[in-house]
Amino acid sequence: MNLKLSLLAAAILASSVARADNYPSRPIRLVVPYAPGGSADIVARRISDEWAKAAGGSIYVENKAGAGGNLGVDTVAKAAADGYTIGLQTVSLAINPALFAKMPYDTLKDLAPIGMIAASQHVLVVNPKFPAKDTKELLATAKANPGKYNYGSAGPGSTFHMAAELFKDVTKVDIMHIPYKGGGPALVDTMAGMVDMSFPVLSAAVPHLQSGKLRAIGVTGPKRSALLPNVPTLQESGATGYNFETWFMVFAPANTPRPVIDKLNAALNKAIASPELKDKLIKDGFDPIPSTPAQAQARLAQELPAWNKLIKERGISAE
Repeated sequence: MNLKLSLLAAAILASSVARADNYPSRPIRLVVPYAPGGSADIVARRISDEWAKAAGGSIYVENKAGAGGNLGVDTVAKAAADGYTIGLQTVSLAINPALFAKMPYDTLKDLAPIGMIAASQHVLVVNPKFPAKDTKELLATAKANPGKYNYGSAGPGSTFHMAAELFKDVTKVDIMHIPYKGGGPALVDTMAGMVDMSFPVLSAAVPHLQSGKLRAIGVTGPKRSALLPNVPTLQESGATGYNFETWFMVFAPANTPRPVIDKLNAALNKAIASPELKDKLIKDGFDPIPSTPAQAQARLAQELPAWNKLIKERGISAE
């Protein structure tokens, strides 16, 4: 019996290796769970050609928006585990399970991370007429007037929203949430002074900062951004312990053969290391963060409970 099991295991392994050797033999579908034009779509289209070249095949991007990104991710989770349908998602992969009462997939059980691509900072911006000039002044002003000031977000559960709620949790400041249907309208009203501040992704804010229509208080990540080298991090300028980035991860359905996952990961890291692609990502406001599948899985497993705790404690819901 043991001999039969050993032979069966060997046959399965040999089959997987053979599939990896021949993979990819047809185009790979990369599902982005948001509409065209957003940061996830930009990253997907930036990497797809270089990644495909490194993998020895072709990759096409398919946008499948809905349910805060859950529809597109679920499409991948329920696809054949053969490496021909894969997905790209943001930090919302770790946030959504706590935001939605019912999830169509189990994040850790139904998905197999391939690797990280990049991370993008957000930036706390204010209308130029806002009285505070830096993080310490903003915190002092807001704490002296609890509930008086507000921030605009791209909607409940958006990364704009989560960046702000984490800021509130870390600093214990009381600012009101004004949700919008998208980040654009939130920024427009911040520039107009209809709301006091916002936490947009860096790439969306930079043109308005350069034009003087917005003023930057601080970036949300662990280090200063190459796009705004003179703007301090929120952490270094008063919000001790605060750190928020929107990261981007690619994944396949669970049970995708390990040799296929490894081949995709190696090709992805090779693509990210390309000087031309790396330069494009940085200019778009994305910091490349190559990883192994295990490192991507570990990051996801670590952030899921952390976001669940914050979201439950603050009573946040996307529904």
